[in-house]
This record gives sequence, C-alpha cells and structure tokens, in this order.
Amino acid sequence: MTTAPEPAFLEPWHAQLFALTVHLNDSGRLDWGDWAARFGATLAVHGLDRDLDGGDDYFNAWLETLEAILADVGAAAPDEAAQLREAWRQAYLNTPHGAPVRLST
Repeated sequence: MTTAPEPAFLEPWHAQLFALTVHLNDSGRLDWGDWAARFGATLAVHGLDRDLDGGDDYFNAWLETLEAILADVGAAAPDEAAQLREAWRQAYLNTPHGAPVRLST
C-alpha cells in the first residue's frame, strides 16, 4: 500500500510566507545569502529555550526575520507591520468558523 506524501507545509500561511520570501529574492528585493544568515541568527535566538519543530514556531521566526529585513530596507516599517498583524488578528477573531478571513477595506 502506498501512503500519500506529507504536505511540504503544515499551514497555508507557511507556504505563503515561503513563496513571498522567494519572490522577494527573485525580484531583487532581498539577498538570499543575507536572508539565510539572518534567519539562522533568529533561529539560534529562539532555539536557545527549545528545539524549533518546523511548524508555527519555525515560521514565526521566519516572519520575524523577513519583517526585520523589510524594515531595514525601508519596505515595511515595524509599526505598519504591527498594525497589519493586529488587523488580521481582529479579522480572524470576528470571522465565523469556516468562513474565509478577510480584512475590511
């Protein structure tokens, strides 16, 4: 009996974050070598307490690194990222179960 392969990403947002990072690299908005070094440093900081498991903790560290890089190059100010994160959180909390989460415009 053949088993189905496990998905490459546990959550859709993990795949979206990965794709966004690859796109930013491909479009010249970030350097992959710099990205990898900074992500490694973020993982080292977060991994001091425990091993990261490749799930949300890993991708939260990924997001933290990407947000820092985008802030450093002036593409996304930290306060704007925080406001957007809070808007998504509120949208999620106010969305009925099973319905797509959407930001109000």
